[in-house]
Amino acid sequence: MCPKTSNILSPLILKNNQTLPPILDVKPPKSNLSLATKEAIAIARIAIPMILTGLLLYSRSVISMVFLGHLGDLSLAGGSLAIGFANITGYSILSGLAMGMEPICGQAFGAGKYTRLGLCLQRTVLLLLCTSFPISILWIYMKKILMACGQDQEIATMAQTYLLYSLPDLLAQSFLHPLRIYLRSQSITIPLTFCATLSIFLHIPINYLFVTKLQMGIKGVAISSVLTNFNLVASLIIYIMISGVYKKTWDGISRKCFKGWCSLLNLAIPSCISVCLEWWWYEIMILLCGLLVNPKATIASMGILIQTTAFIYIFPSSLSFSVSTRVGNELGAGQPDEDIIALTSLVLPIIGLCELGNCPQTTGCGVLRGTARPRIGANINLGCFYLVGMPVAIVLAFFMGFDFQGLWFGMLAAQMSCMVVMLVVLVLTDWDFEAHRAKELTHVGGNYDRDNNDFVSKDVDNVGTDFRTSDVHDIIKQEEKCKLIKVANEVEESMGLGDYLV
Repeated sequence: MCPKTSNILSPLILKNNQTLPPILDVKPPKSNLSLATKEAIAIARIAIPMILTGLLLYSRSVISMVFLGHLGDLSLAGGSLAIGFANITGYSILSGLAMGMEPICGQAFGAGKYTRLGLCLQRTVLLLLCTSFPISILWIYMKKILMACGQDQEIATMAQTYLLYSLPDLLAQSFLHPLRIYLRSQSITIPLTFCATLSIFLHIPINYLFVTKLQMGIKGVAISSVLTNFNLVASLIIYIMISGVYKKTWDGISRKCFKGWCSLLNLAIPSCISVCLEWWWYEIMILLCGLLVNPKATIASMGILIQTTAFIYIFPSSLSFSVSTRVGNELGAGQPDEDIIALTSLVLPIIGLCELGNCPQTTGCGVLRGTARPRIGANINLGCFYLVGMPVAIVLAFFMGFDFQGLWFGMLAAQMSCMVVMLVVLVLTDWDFEAHRAKELTHVGGNYDRDNNDFVSKDVDNVGTDFRTSDVHDIIKQEEKCKLIKVANEVEESMGLGDYLV
């Protein structure tokens, strides 16, 4: 009986014009050391520029925090609260939805389906623009929401001002995230670093102009961040046009971008949930800080501490992005007061422990995204952050007398439990078998080219337990190739993915 079409590493998009070699003719494998070294170099070529880009974009946030700090504790607290609210309700959602295109673009590029990168880019930009509209309405009523949550009125008013002037940033982010993934899927990362460098060089004088010279206060900080993001988007578009990267991936704006949304959402929504569940934790802690005894100091301190964790997070997240790209390609082919200083110093050692768990957990998420299994990452984040970390944080902070430290001890519990579960998932994966299975499916798909459609896995989030065996050749036999092609037909027709992938 022919096995199901779903598998942990089943490619979303298969390569055309590829003949199927004899299955039993297996070449002697290369040594594990040489393969690991080669793959490590390939990952490093993507990860190192991504780290530099992350550091540059991080410095942009630090610059904004410095200007907020010079405006006073109220502006620093209001800006931190606004950024936290924006992350919860806006930026995390846009970033998560955009990651739905990552496995599609990565595998399309690996399979030589270059024009589908451009089509996927159009659909994702359109998806983010549509999502930005309800987010903007939510931002307009931010003050009322914060007041209903028990936040300080002065801080809520300052945060509202910051967000109102940040509304255009939703437009910039709707283009920025897809463009970065579009380039990263092609292993083009160094130009991202150069474009980020240019935007950061302009960020300081822009802040100086609006905040210091024009004395616009917190409004100027928000406007400066928006303009910097638009500069980054413009520089990326200019690079794409001048370099000619778009020539083999862009067929022009097509009406096809209005079709096939269900297949994109099947990956975008789980990716969004996975990202948001982790990202929201940090921002919820900012909201909880507003309920503590000294809200101005604790919120300002939390903003500084989150910037610190963001700096450390650059390294595992860059590795996560590079691993995700490699997997996809291979499958397809200011000066705070003493209270703030004291609180920040008290919690920094706990953050160090948190990041020990963050690196393997973040890298594991990259593997799951690259194999188009975002639901597994979402389930792990849900259980560890909200069923383990959140109860620990609330009990320690509000009932056990740990106050501000208790929130971060909750984060420590979440990160460590998440690391353990993620490592268990990866360790239990039979990578040799799954890689071989993905290769065989790709070869089968090479012979299958009905109306230029491709095989697409029906359930890309299953963990491949249907194929557990010690001998690949007991499952995939020569006489079963026709059955696999028939299944490919049925899956494509049942899901209606033909329009999306053409």
